[in-house]
Amino acid sequence: METKRSSFGGTIGFVLAAAGSAVGLGNIWRFPYLAAKDGGGLFIAIYLILALTFGFALLTTDVAIGRKAKQGPLTAYGKIKKGWGFLGVLGCLVPALILPYYCAIGGWVVKYFFVYLTGSGAQTAADGYFTSFIADTNEPLIMMAIFFFAVSFVIYLGVNKGIESLSKIIMPVLIILVMGISIFSLTIKHEDADGTIRTGLQGLKILIIPNLDGITVGGFMNILVDAMGQLFFSLSVAMGIMIAYGSYVHDDADLPKSINQIEIFDTVVAILAGVMIIPAVFVFMGTEGMSQQGPGLMFISLPKVFAEMGKIGNIIGCLFFAMVLFAALTSAISIMEAVVASFIDAFKMSRIKATSTVGITALVGAAIVCLGYNKLYFEVNIPIAENVQILDIMDYISNNILMPIVSIFTCILIGWVVKPQTIIDEVEKNGTKMSRKKLYVVMIKYIAPVMLFILFLKSIGIINLT
Repeated sequence: METKRSSFGGTIGFVLAAAGSAVGLGNIWRFPYLAAKDGGGLFIAIYLILALTFGFALLTTDVAIGRKAKQGPLTAYGKIKKGWGFLGVLGCLVPALILPYYCAIGGWVVKYFFVYLTGSGAQTAADGYFTSFIADTNEPLIMMAIFFFAVSFVIYLGVNKGIESLSKIIMPVLIILVMGISIFSLTIKHEDADGTIRTGLQGLKILIIPNLDGITVGGFMNILVDAMGQLFFSLSVAMGIMIAYGSYVHDDADLPKSINQIEIFDTVVAILAGVMIIPAVFVFMGTEGMSQQGPGLMFISLPKVFAEMGKIGNIIGCLFFAMVLFAALTSAISIMEAVVASFIDAFKMSRIKATSTVGITALVGAAIVCLGYNKLYFEVNIPIAENVQILDIMDYISNNILMPIVSIFTCILIGWVVKPQTIIDEVEKNGTKMSRKKLYVVMIKYIAPVMLFILFLKSIGIINLT
């Protein structure tokens, strides 16, 4: 007998859970770097336009596929069109690859949060602190396990008691923390030994005022692809996540409104992340300090900034890493749920069995990632970087290869095989009109596939737009 499928209790639960997935580490450690690098306000303007067009089309497609199929990503594509099950395998492989290394990074965040919570944040600013931590054999494994079991417990509790309930608590707190730290970041100032004074508001100008100095056609194209890549990864499309979450949405829900709210959440937090980080880094480290992204920005540069703030720096650092921890948790939960939902639907497993199966595999993978910085350390070159480790390889395969491929084939499936009307009918099922219908058709059939192909070529190092 087929058991009743779980569903979100209401639209707000879906929106907050989906927004929690979209608001992840990429918003916090990559958006500010790209905005500073790519002309500030120019990058943001391009990002906003893409969010309303490119992002809207991809997000709508994933959510609608999930709700129509009422399946996780592994089996959803086959339900939409027979013979397209291979796309489900690729779509499920993406979160399965991301989950282990995301949990490893989540462990790093737990470590820094604990250090700041106990009032010892200043020690994280010491040269070599982060490197010595990840090079240790035991501590990264312990911190990863804490993060991993928190994520797994929420997944075990299910869609309503776990994902939805947690999202309703965490997301409002996360937004308050982001806004609070952003406001504080704008109020700070610092005087260098030579008398140079820099303020948070000066740093804000770097973020929001378009910088067109020396802009060329090639430079503009590079900014466009950077913004597209950031949006693509940020919205959680092509990871199976929005398909899984879409499958839990009631048929009478207003999808266009929900999708708009998810886009707004994601974009606002991304821009606020820039307001949090760029002014603070500029004040204490100047324009040179804004050249860092990823773990280097979060775990090396920002602790130095917090240390420069004096006693209040430990408090701000604690609030910052609490916010990062919340963002990492909601994203990791959505990543794991995409795989668990797939196992439940494809193999008729109970939630506890699917959670255990996926969890054990991910835990082993996460342990290997942690050991990749000590016992299993090695360096290899990939097309876009040199001297990378296990984490970087997994990230490259999932983000740079599989995700663009999944999205390109999804555009082909919806745009040319089953036709865009399939998605439009699903979106309008409850009587709500899809206001950007014509835009959707043009994007999913023509523009998005071309843009994704360019992104794919850049992601694997075949083209260089700089």
